[in-house]
Amino acid sequence: MRSRPSRIAGRLLVTLIFSACARPGRLERVPIPPGSGIRAMSDSLVAHGVISFRPWFVLRARLAHVGHSLKAGIYQFPRHSSTATVLRAILAGDALHFRVTLPIGGTVFDLARSAQEHLGIPRDSFLAAARDPSLLRQFGVSGPSADGWLLPESFDFGGFDTPHRVVERFIAARQAAWDSTWDRRAAAAGLDRNGLLALASIVEAEATDPAERPLIAAVYRNRLRLGMPLDADPTIEYAYLLRDGERKGRLFDADYQLDSPWNTYRHPGLPPGPVGNPSRQAIEAVLEPARVSYLYFVADSDGKSLFANTYAEHLRNIRKVRNRK
Repeated sequence: MRSRPSRIAGRLLVTLIFSACARPGRLERVPIPPGSGIRAMSDSLVAHGVISFRPWFVLRARLAHVGHSLKAGIYQFPRHSSTATVLRAILAGDALHFRVTLPIGGTVFDLARSAQEHLGIPRDSFLAAARDPSLLRQFGVSGPSADGWLLPESFDFGGFDTPHRVVERFIAARQAAWDSTWDRRAAAAGLDRNGLLALASIVEAEATDPAERPLIAAVYRNRLRLGMPLDADPTIEYAYLLRDGERKGRLFDADYQLDSPWNTYRHPGLPPGPVGNPSRQAIEAVLEPARVSYLYFVADSDGKSLFANTYAEHLRNIRKVRNRK
């Protein structure tokens, strides 16, 4: 009977010959969680058919000191890859990246959807993180959630990021992009940071044509100055989003009576917080609105808006819009 070392040497020789001759197969995604050791990593590679002989891989990994520089992530290899190829990728941390996107004007619900699709983070877990009081305090967020305080942008993640980590990344990006003059200019307009973001988020939601942001901002700034209700549809839509988890496709007369602190038809002043995550341009529009006295506007079918100084003029504009449909 052959000794154990002889059997291992024989298996090693067969493995080396097989590896040299085998053609790479289909791609396999191999998760290597944080805290994984060489043995756990090699077991995962064998289970996915990336390597065939674990002892040889473990030996090579230890000689390469992989255990001291193992980078967690989700890696992608062809089946029957060479040990050298696998080790080079893991030592370099050449893991897959997954892009999570928050569109301009989007909400934490939109970000939760992207995080669930690309990172597998459950929607409810993500929304809970976006409302976590300790996380909000950590970043000085004074609103009821991270909405408005997230930068509309795309970021890459490694596949093992927690919902808190994703939220933190978008908040930190907003803070890094914050203009040092905005707080002073907002205070001159009677707005704190939460109020600035809330008003900018409404402007962003209303401005189908981005060029109209300063005009729409002027309408809302004028109404606030005169003590008029904002009468902003996006705040009702956001109230339904918070209540039902989805937006209403269209608002009807009864919706304007919705009992919610977010309903700016029933409650004067700004809503409790932002109703989305505005762009830099929307924030600037609130801080530098157009110099007009408009108090009303209605969206036309071409994506433009008709503005008015008086309610009678506003009613005429509404009739014009309806007659064009």
